[in-house]
Amino acid sequence: MEFVHKSILLDEVIENLNIREDGCYVDGTLGGAGHSYQICTHLGEKGRLVGIDQDADAIQAATKRLEPYKDKVSIVRSNYVNFDNVLDELGIDKVNGILLDLGVSSYQLDEASRGFTYREDVPLDMRMDQRNPKTAADIVNEYSEMELYRMIRDYGEDRFAKNIAKHIVRAREKKPIETTGELCEIIKAAIPAKMRAGTGHPAKQTFQALRIDVNNEFEVLYEFMEKLPGALKPGGRAAILTFHSGEDKLVKKALKQGYKEGIYSEIANDVVRPSAEECAQNGRARSTKMRWAVRAE
Repeated sequence: MEFVHKSILLDEVIENLNIREDGCYVDGTLGGAGHSYQICTHLGEKGRLVGIDQDADAIQAATKRLEPYKDKVSIVRSNYVNFDNVLDELGIDKVNGILLDLGVSSYQLDEASRGFTYREDVPLDMRMDQRNPKTAADIVNEYSEMELYRMIRDYGEDRFAKNIAKHIVRAREKKPIETTGELCEIIKAAIPAKMRAGTGHPAKQTFQALRIDVNNEFEVLYEFMEKLPGALKPGGRAAILTFHSGEDKLVKKALKQGYKEGIYSEIANDVVRPSAEECAQNGRARSTKMRWAVRAE
């Protein structure tokens, strides 16, 4: 399957990064390089882009997409939280802009073999970086009932988290839970049928929670926000797209604190959201929020 991911808030990202022709920019979640390609079109001869992604399929797709700009692009397979080390290895001190487009890509959701989907029966995986040892199956079969409950409650924001955790533990006593299909059936049994009507797929929130936990997404984002100011040149900009209320709260809090301390001269007062037209064209855009900041001079 081809790595395809429709970039959300593309024009708004480019506008808020305020790209300089001779600037250096980091795309920490490179994906299919939709945002990065647009950044490259604004760069002059001295401009540079560093693209980072932990997904091998994304690296392959982005390398192909950015081929016309290969002389000014460095692509590195790593987690975006390691961006400071990546810059050190490339001999780059500070940059003019950093972009994060968080969450899961359309490709990862749609490519069944990656184990993110609740629409097909495939092995439970959900690793964005397949070099990591821990899979969703490990979590489902090894976490205690309390750990499962807290994960589904906090990351999945599912009001049936307690009952879902209980049903998972009960089911795995009979046999290990190995596939997405098996887990979906367990979740369905944990939620009263009358409560499932009209609320979308009953497994959506639990699968979201598992994905976040497998990939340590909140811990990684927190560490990134701590490192972010030190990597930006004076006047440098950051644009961060989130898809989960917890992510957005974390980013908002970090940027507000940085503004109070004088680290940022300007931050987004209001979150930037996709237009109704963009949401109609791309249903996955509906939960997107973008926040941005400018490093103090």
